[in-house]
Amino acid sequence: QVQLVESGGGLVQPGGSLRLSCVASGFTFRNYVMNWYRQAPGKERELVASITNTGSTTDYVDSMKGRFTISRDNSKNTVYLQMNSLKPEDTGVYYCNAWGRFWGREINYWGQGTQVTVSS
Repeated sequence: QVQLVESGGGLVQPGGSLRLSCVASGFTFRNYVMNWYRQAPGKERELVASITNTGSTTDYVDSMKGRFTISRDNSKNTVYLQMNSLKPEDTGVYYCNAWGRFWGREINYWGQGTQVTVSS
């Protein structure tokens, strides 16, 4: 069955770094755009970063540009999110998402999320 398993979250001090990983299985990973979303306490889930299926193009929410880097390794079915210069407002649950559109039909797969807490 389809699985997206995130890891790498935890507690970090402001200014610190974390690297999230998401390992995919059960579908053809290289055919999907991969996204990282974040849901802060009391807020809606928001898109953080995206990477195309080949990894040639990435995109970020403005507040993350220059601090976060999304990458993928299609040989390992894994997408990463390197987060530097973390701020308390980066706290939240980070979700991995696979998105594809095939023959006019959109498909979305979600992971269970990993908690990131930025606090001193």
